[in-house]
Amino acid sequence: MNKKVLIFVIFIFSLFQVSFSNAGENGDLKLKKEKNEHYEINDCFEKVNRGIFGFNQALDKVIFKPLAKGYRMFPQPIRSGTSNALNNLSNVVTIPNNILQGQLKDAGINSARFLINTTLGIAGIFDVASYYGLNKKDKEDYGQTLGVWGAGPGCYFILPVLGPSTVRDSVGSLVNIIGGDAWYNVTIANDTQYFSEADYYASRALSGIDFRAKNIESFNSLEKNSVDLYASVRSLYLQDRTRKIGNIDKTTETLSDDDWEELDSK
Repeated sequence: MNKKVLIFVIFIFSLFQVSFSNAGENGDLKLKKEKNEHYEINDCFEKVNRGIFGFNQALDKVIFKPLAKGYRMFPQPIRSGTSNALNNLSNVVTIPNNILQGQLKDAGINSARFLINTTLGIAGIFDVASYYGLNKKDKEDYGQTLGVWGAGPGCYFILPVLGPSTVRDSVGSLVNIIGGDAWYNVTIANDTQYFSEADYYASRALSGIDFRAKNIESFNSLEKNSVDLYASVRSLYLQDRTRKIGNIDKTTETLSDDDWEELDSK
């Protein structure tokens, strides 16, 4: 199998990262932009999408959720260190997208955070930069950049195993694979003596497991309370992408990506 296809498969958990923020259960697809504009995002292949969604849900129950539960059995310092390291590594994609979106201040802060945490923080295991007042910024990706540049989302669809996406977000993911991800370039595209392909695959898988483990309760609540789970996930995914593209601060009902104390108290 082509290596780039394998990379898509390893994004399996990453695409489970859906924000469950203040969305209704009716799957409303009307998304606001800052100028009070609306657009309708077409679910062009809904019947097929629902079938694939069911397949993905079955995989989650059999494979991904058990892995996430197992991961939560590790001591909190191990989980926190893993989360910090993965967040630090995500800056190799966030920083160029900060620049492409004109967020030069955020690009500078994220660059400083990456440098400090990679060195003093021992490969990002410890978030030393926060102690110096350099607080973590939101992650950015090429799909968000395309949205900021005015590209419409295109059709919504569900990918087998990979989960929710749109035409725009899929194109953004391809940019990572063809050279937009420095971590990919170091581990896979170029033969280096320091890193291997296994390092890339492991980091992507761990990122998804880490997120899934933090949000087990949120996923369970969504499944329990949704009249139409497919429509709810569709609405939440699209609204979350709109929020990220607009850099809108919004209180969510999910756990923070790094709030292990809140998670462990439940």
